[in-house]
Amino acid sequence: MKTFLVAVLSLIAMMTSALAQALPDEGETGLTLPRYVSLRSNHINARSGPGIRYPIEWVYMQKDAPVQIIAEFELWRKIKDWQGSESWMHKSMLSGKRTVKVTTPGQNNIYDKPDYQSKIIAKVEDDVVGEVVKCPKDNRFCLVKFGSIEGWIPKNNVFGIFSDEIIE
Repeated sequence: MKTFLVAVLSLIAMMTSALAQALPDEGETGLTLPRYVSLRSNHINARSGPGIRYPIEWVYMQKDAPVQIIAEFELWRKIKDWQGSESWMHKSMLSGKRTVKVTTPGQNNIYDKPDYQSKIIAKVEDDVVGEVVKCPKDNRFCLVKFGSIEGWIPKNNVFGIFSDEIIE
């Protein structure tokens, strides 16, 4: 009987593990991890751990800059920024607004259509932040609004969008 119980418990453990691997990672909120969000303010402290007792590692000074949430703990979110730095910030400092940050050095072309052969309507420097309008299926470009300019930019020139992500 003892052997049977051990076998059943082992089988349940293996099935649970296999099911967990088949599902996308979820944080405490039930939302998918990792996911992109943006900074809500021009002055946000990022800490070494999930709480105010942890020291401040960074102070982010660019409102709307995109960050990636990679973990959750109660009211705190572990984020990764465009440079790969990881730290913790309170969830109230984050917004669900989808933005991108231009990461390719120098001037980057903004196109009239999602095609490198289309008309260039503007140029933006690296570190400029824009609001995502859409990223169609099977396309390497996203439609992004940079201030009053709306145009297409290649996904590989920005941080804030997964390469296979679709935003309608």
